[in-house]
Amino acid sequence: MMEGETSWVSHCFDNFSSDVSEFDSFLELNDETDKEVAAVSVDLILPDDLLEQILAYLPIASIFRAGCVCKRWHEIVTSKRFLWNSSHILSQKPWYFMFTSSDEPVGYAYDPIPRKWYGIDLPCIETSNWFIASSCGLVCFMDNDSRSELYICNPITKHCKRLVEPPGLKFSDYSALAISVNRGSHHYNVLIVKSKQVSGNFFQWDLSIHLYDSETMSWTTTLTEVLPGWRAGDESVICDGVLYFLIYSTGGGGPDNRHGLITYNLRSRSNHGLLMRSFIRVPCSLTCGRLMNLKEKLVMVGGIGKPDRPDIIKGIGIWVLKGREWQEIARMPHKYFQGFGEFDDVFASSGTDDLIYIQSYGAPALLVFDVFLKQWKWSHKCPVTKRFPLQLFTGFCFEPRLEISP
Repeated sequence: MMEGETSWVSHCFDNFSSDVSEFDSFLELNDETDKEVAAVSVDLILPDDLLEQILAYLPIASIFRAGCVCKRWHEIVTSKRFLWNSSHILSQKPWYFMFTSSDEPVGYAYDPIPRKWYGIDLPCIETSNWFIASSCGLVCFMDNDSRSELYICNPITKHCKRLVEPPGLKFSDYSALAISVNRGSHHYNVLIVKSKQVSGNFFQWDLSIHLYDSETMSWTTTLTEVLPGWRAGDESVICDGVLYFLIYSTGGGGPDNRHGLITYNLRSRSNHGLLMRSFIRVPCSLTCGRLMNLKEKLVMVGGIGKPDRPDIIKGIGIWVLKGREWQEIARMPHKYFQGFGEFDDVFASSGTDDLIYIQSYGAPALLVFDVFLKQWKWSHKCPVTKRFPLQLFTGFCFEPRLEISP
């Protein structure tokens, strides 16, 4: 085991066994017999409801440890009441999963509270280049080949479900994936924005929006439209019932007019031909834009291009959309920007709640920005090293939750 790495429980609570020796790395063993006896005696006198309340305040990783202590604790932490109560008692900060291989879905998850990395095996996904979107503890994966293989999973409990194949073009030129989970009912919607060049006409692009409803377990195509001079890409997110996605100029516009934002209200659903009326310009020349939902507010992280060389990043900014105007809320300090070393125009950025994670594709360094505290901080070093020059690192942010399943 590498320095800084903590082993993760590789299976769910349902696979609990009386032999818990494999979880020793999670258990804080103590050889002092008197302390062990004292701990046992306290456990014996506590009623289940009080013990349940105490365990509910533990971090996610500690709850897994607690489930391996004895049969009684296991039954408590796997009960439906405990899972529901724990999600309402203590708010967990979002984690960041970093892929450490381009060919396999392997990597480490970072918990910002104890600042620890955990080795986690992701279910369903086959390679790190799949499309990924997350919301309220659930993560959606879509394959990058046919873009018809989709899964919804909880990366903590490993519960996973495959969705029926979406409608529309099976091989689109560009696709954007988004998911939104209702925190009360746990019903969810999955959105795919597909874009394909009109045959023989680079200027025009077919665009379609497809919605999956977990209540009906079916897909509907909510919009089909032709965009002149613009195409969709691979970046989208849902905030407060509105789908946002970036579009890119195909008409050779200037550096300040290469990107734009489209809004699509999922409740009212605009009519055919009206999509471009929702167009919002991006705040500056961006070399890379990432959209994210932070407490139902749209936030964008982007690389700010140099005036004379817009394809080269001179800094990274963070904006929040207020109405139809962008407001800059932070800009990465130069010392952190330099800390990434060689920083090209492509980087990974993902966030939810109050945290935004940023990393270069070329290194496992991870920077965390707390939007509420306005604070930048490096994560603890990821327990992986770069093995060859072209090795790429990427990842995604998700909420660690026990009570939700697809």
